[in-house]
Amino acid sequence: MLSAFGREGVGAVWFDHVAPDAIGPGTDAPLHAQLSALIRSAISDGELPPGAHLPTESDFQNRFGISRSVVRQALASLDHEGLVQRGRGRGTVVAPARGHHRAVQRMAGLLSQIAEPDQVVTTEVLQLGRESDPQAEIALATSQLVFLERLRSVNGIPIALIRTWLPEALVPGIDARELTDASLHELLLTRYGVPVSAGHRQIRAVAAAASLATSLSCEPGSPLLVLEGTSLDDRGRTVEFFRTWHRSDQVVFDVDARGGLEASLPREGGTGEGAVAQAGGAVGGSGAVRSSREPARSSREPARSDRVRELADALGALAEELAAEGR
Repeated sequence: MLSAFGREGVGAVWFDHVAPDAIGPGTDAPLHAQLSALIRSAISDGELPPGAHLPTESDFQNRFGISRSVVRQALASLDHEGLVQRGRGRGTVVAPARGHHRAVQRMAGLLSQIAEPDQVVTTEVLQLGRESDPQAEIALATSQLVFLERLRSVNGIPIALIRTWLPEALVPGIDARELTDASLHELLLTRYGVPVSAGHRQIRAVAAAASLATSLSCEPGSPLLVLEGTSLDDRGRTVEFFRTWHRSDQVVFDVDARGGLEASLPREGGTGEGAVAQAGGAVGGSGAVRSSREPARSSREPARSDRVRELADALGALAEELAAEGR
C-alpha cells in the first residue's frame, strides 16, 4: 500500500489523511502533547494497528512544521505508555496490544487479578468521607454511607477510577491509610470480618467526561468501560455498591461462557439508557452483560464518539452470542 509520499504501509496511508493544521499553536496544549494525542487516538481507534510503522521524524517535522525535539518528546511519551516501540534501524512501530485482563465473573478485584511480576500496581485514595448517592442508598438500604474514591495505576499509568459506597455501620473507623496500595475486600475480611462472596455486575461503554479524563490521564471523549454493581457477604447482605471506570486501551474484560444457565439469570433491570442486552452465559457476578450508547461529551472528538458506539455495539453483540450459546 503506497502513500502519497511514496512510502508503504498502514502508517504512511494514515498520515496522508492527517491535515497539516491538526497540530499547531491554536490550543493551550504543548505541541508534543498534541502530537502524542494524535498518534494515541489513531492507535486507540485502530487506524494504526499493532506492528504498523509510524512516519519518520522528518515526516512529522515537514508535515506540521515542528522541531525534531518536539517529535522525539511525543514519541518518548508514547514509548513510556507502552503504545509504541522504538529501535535503531527500524524506526517506531505500534506495540503489540497488551491489556491488563480482568475476569468479570470473579469476585476478586482488579488488584488481585494483575499478577505479572513486572507490573507495579498502586492504589491511591483520592477521597474518603460521607457522601450519598441515590442508587447506592437503594442498593444498601441506608442513607448513612461512607464514600471511597480510589485511583488504580499500573507502572505509573492510571487504568481505573473506583468509586465505592459502604454502609457506615459496617466499617466504623475506616482509614484511608489502610486502603493505600491495598484491597478493600481484604480489609473488609481481615478487619471487619465481612467476607465478600457474591455480587451482581453490569458493563457499559461510555465516553470519558472531562473530569474522568483528567483523573485517568486520557483525552476527553475517550472510550471507557464501566463496571457497576453490588457485592454481598456470606449471609446475603449487600455490603458494597460501586462504579469503576476502566481505560479501554489498558484493561481487557475476560468473560467465560457456559450453556444451560438462562433460567438462573435475573430479569432486566438497573439503570442506564441505550441498548441493553442480557446474556445467557455465566457473565459477571450474576450473568448480566449490558451496553449503553452514551454520546461523547465533546463535539471535537467525533472519532472517539464513533469508537464508543463501536464498543457498545460489540458488547451487545457479545451478549447475543453468549445468549445463543446458552440456548
